[in-house]
Amino acid sequence: MSLPPTPRRHDVAELLQALDPQAEMVQRHLWLIALFEWLRGDRLSVPATLTRLGFFLDTVQGSPAHQASLRAWWQTLMQTIDATPLLADHGFTSRSAFVSEFFERIRQKLMPCTPETADASTLFSLVLCHKFDAQWLSALDELTLTRIAELLSAPRTLPALPNAISPWQSTVLEAIIFCTSQVRAAGFSPELRLRMSVPARDAEPFHALARDFDALRDVYLDAPDTESPNLAAATLQFRERLEACRSAAASVYTHLDANGISVNLVFQLRQLRERVLRVRALLDCLLSPHPAASTARLLSHLVAVGQERLSLRALIAANSSLLAAKVAERSSETGEHYITRNRAEYVDMLRKAAGGGAVMSLTTALKFGVVTLGLSVFWSGFFAGVNYALSFVLIQLLHWTVATKQPAMTAPAMAAKLKDLAQTDAVGAFVEEVTHLVRSQVASVVGNLALVAPCVALLSVGLQYLFGQPLIDKTQAEHVLHALTLLGPTALFAAFTGVLLFASSIMAGWVENWFVLHRLDSALRYNPRITRTLGTARARRWSVFMRDNISGLAANISLGSMLGLIPAFATFFGLGLEVRHVTLSTGQLAAACASLGLEVFQLPSLWWCVAGLAFTGVLNVGVSFYLAFRLALRAHNVSGLDRTRIRCAIWRQLCARPLSFFWPPRDAPSAAAPRT
Repeated sequence: MSLPPTPRRHDVAELLQALDPQAEMVQRHLWLIALFEWLRGDRLSVPATLTRLGFFLDTVQGSPAHQASLRAWWQTLMQTIDATPLLADHGFTSRSAFVSEFFERIRQKLMPCTPETADASTLFSLVLCHKFDAQWLSALDELTLTRIAELLSAPRTLPALPNAISPWQSTVLEAIIFCTSQVRAAGFSPELRLRMSVPARDAEPFHALARDFDALRDVYLDAPDTESPNLAAATLQFRERLEACRSAAASVYTHLDANGISVNLVFQLRQLRERVLRVRALLDCLLSPHPAASTARLLSHLVAVGQERLSLRALIAANSSLLAAKVAERSSETGEHYITRNRAEYVDMLRKAAGGGAVMSLTTALKFGVVTLGLSVFWSGFFAGVNYALSFVLIQLLHWTVATKQPAMTAPAMAAKLKDLAQTDAVGAFVEEVTHLVRSQVASVVGNLALVAPCVALLSVGLQYLFGQPLIDKTQAEHVLHALTLLGPTALFAAFTGVLLFASSIMAGWVENWFVLHRLDSALRYNPRITRTLGTARARRWSVFMRDNISGLAANISLGSMLGLIPAFATFFGLGLEVRHVTLSTGQLAAACASLGLEVFQLPSLWWCVAGLAFTGVLNVGVSFYLAFRLALRAHNVSGLDRTRIRCAIWRQLCARPLSFFWPPRDAPSAAAPRT
């Protein structure tokens, strides 16, 4: 390993020669920016930066004139900027509205800041402007930190006053006051307070927080000795009160299923937690036996959060992660009902899927009817979407099922099982759950396809008998064979449809959360105007129905709308995207076969379409399941999984019991009956 290069002496000489404590504010700030650019160097190497810093300290400490100049410059800097907002507020998002914060970050990225500023946060962002700065700041050792503190401290020409504190200690105290007031304000906000648990709210930790800090500050100002028993007791009391505030805010999470979640609520909860952590870090800077090391850690943290404050990706993640978790948890609860574990449930799934296939045959016929109207692209897509949405809703109300809707619901249920992988036999239990899931998907797909094809064929034959022409003519039938073939873009369109299936599950979770957040089920049940219109009994029935079915209705309507309208919008932009839903495609192929007659079975294009249907089913199910599974893994904070061990276990199961993935064993355990 090569040693970092020795810094050039004339670089340091030029920097120190340019140092002028009496210069204008902007010139002093530019000198500080130049110093840190020199320390950072071009290699972004921690050892190299630490070597440069040590060389700079050696040079300054070897010259009394340079020491005096640097101390005077530092004192002037501390008098012209206020470090309290930097310590207390740097890195915190200023608003909860996603759109406004998004464009604010874009503005900060595109529009440069001026060093001619008295804002310590702005100057800090200009000086420590690289995420690498957090690395080398955290790597500073105690000796280097002590040298820096001694170099910047003004020499005492008079005896210090008893119990006097430094300007830095005063600044830290003010920063703690600022953060404490923010924590109290968040704790008193109605949105948080109404959702806290009753014991946490009755304990009133936010009321006593300011009083405990006042007691701590008074003791510290009287005797700023970190080994004082009174100071230790006051500090312990304040830290316990901070933890009580954090626990009270965390109790909000236990009521999210009943109360829902909003972006503003997520924002307030996370801000409160981060404020508590900031207060703890500031207390360490003030009361730690090694305050210089605590200060270096705090500065490193400020660099990291300052960089994150500019990140658009971090903003999106912060606004969506908890909402994604709630969507995943709600989908997990629903997904359990789609997994069959014994023969009775398996046969019931086949029956429900067959019913869904029968309804989808009518959907296919209406789809061809919309095409024959010759509408514009938009209106054709609109009415196709209405057709799909109404069909999906009808299937839901009849308690039947559509195969491709299930993966996005079952994936979160599977991801929830992964949280227990550390337990004994957890991998075996997870593999068994995978077997149940695959078997359930096979049953639903087979049930859909087993009935949609013959029903569409019967419809076409019936129309031929009654009206003298089948469901579609031969030209349309040949177009269907050309569109559904595996030799075309069918695989791409099927994968794209899988994305839409996943998106519909996200919309379903969001709508259900919105419904619960605003307590619309209670409004439907008890609002006087509604009960006068519907009657008490009917309002109660509507309330229960909407609470139980809002998620499914949202999923079905959004999926149907996307299947119809997105291809229309894609055509407008010249993208040429289409949807390939395995059940609808099977119905279209059945209509084409009925129109072309028995000789169609001699055409190679038919068998390419059959192969295309197989790929369509796999991609519809696989893509939507994969996306939902990945989302659920992140939402449940599942990481570090031994994927190789899981894959090997699944492979052993497939080799030992291949039929278990397609047909349930006779002695399978019972479970709750599946539902749509």
